[in-house]
Amino acid sequence: MRRRSGRHRRRDESDYAVVVEGLRKRFGDFEALRGVSFSVGRGEVLGLLGPNGAGKTTTVDILSTLSTPDSGIVRVAGHDVATDPAAVRRSIMLTGQQVALDEMLTGRENLVMFGRLQGLRKHAAKRRADELLDQFDLQYASDRQLGTYSGGMRRRIDIACGLVVRPEVVFLDEPTTGLDPRSRQSVWDLVAKFKGEGIATVLTTQYLEEADTLSDKIVVINRGTVIAQGTADELKARTGATFCEIVPRYPSDIPHILHALGPMMMPRQKQNMLSAETDRVSMPAPRGPQTLVEVVHRLSPTGIQLADIGLRRPSLDEVFFALTGNTETAHQQPTNGQNTGGRRPDERLTR
Repeated sequence: MRRRSGRHRRRDESDYAVVVEGLRKRFGDFEALRGVSFSVGRGEVLGLLGPNGAGKTTTVDILSTLSTPDSGIVRVAGHDVATDPAAVRRSIMLTGQQVALDEMLTGRENLVMFGRLQGLRKHAAKRRADELLDQFDLQYASDRQLGTYSGGMRRRIDIACGLVVRPEVVFLDEPTTGLDPRSRQSVWDLVAKFKGEGIATVLTTQYLEEADTLSDKIVVINRGTVIAQGTADELKARTGATFCEIVPRYPSDIPHILHALGPMMMPRQKQNMLSAETDRVSMPAPRGPQTLVEVVHRLSPTGIQLADIGLRRPSLDEVFFALTGNTETAHQQPTNGQNTGGRRPDERLTR
């Protein structure tokens, strides 16, 4: 009998770096997590999304042993978070929304300190610090106090400290919040490197473009429950079909476009939503390119000049809104009073 190729081999639990089954957590009368289940493969990037208060931070806190579950199965790098939390800590890296290092020490001294805390001998810790400073392009600032670092530099040294010893699972809790585009791209490149090295990454982010770009799989949590999971493309397909977007050079031509397209156009209730500020027309494109060709055919005799026309798919922002019914989308920042599941904003965990 012919053996199945590895491509089609069904995964067993050893293929997963994180396994969560029926996770529940309550804070007093508030049930923060209500039966959350998902898994993360080795070398896979999971985007964990949801509106503020949905349960993302509580989930990460439990996975990283900062909080204990009330019930359910949670295994990280093969270790149970409830019965063997020390082994979990030795296998992970967690970086939070705020950098929490010693600002009186230099970048190099922080790295050496973390190496020593991880059990490295002094010489090995210094050697590893030099490697990380070079990897994160921080050699030029290695002997400056951390208090003089910019926000992007602080984020890079924070992540570097968590990599003194190679982790099996990385938790990045909103790692690019407040970073400039160059520093943000550096974090993106780092996530790609984790993937290439077989390190699993769990990413929470307020930037849905970031999740769309980096994640192999997305889990959406709302009110303590997983309401959707799959690839970004699968979630987009579930939320809505392809549509055709028409942008006239002159917005005053929109009524003429609606008339020319006639029965192809969107339902009447959506037409009524068009306002004086509208600069484009969107309509269902159930036949994809054929719909686009027909639109062009109908508009050509009208002489209407177009600035743009094309087929579009729902963005992850639109998917998020459709799934959660929440207007807190990608570019909103967490407030100072955001629930952190009992964790101080500046608290971080290393292996």
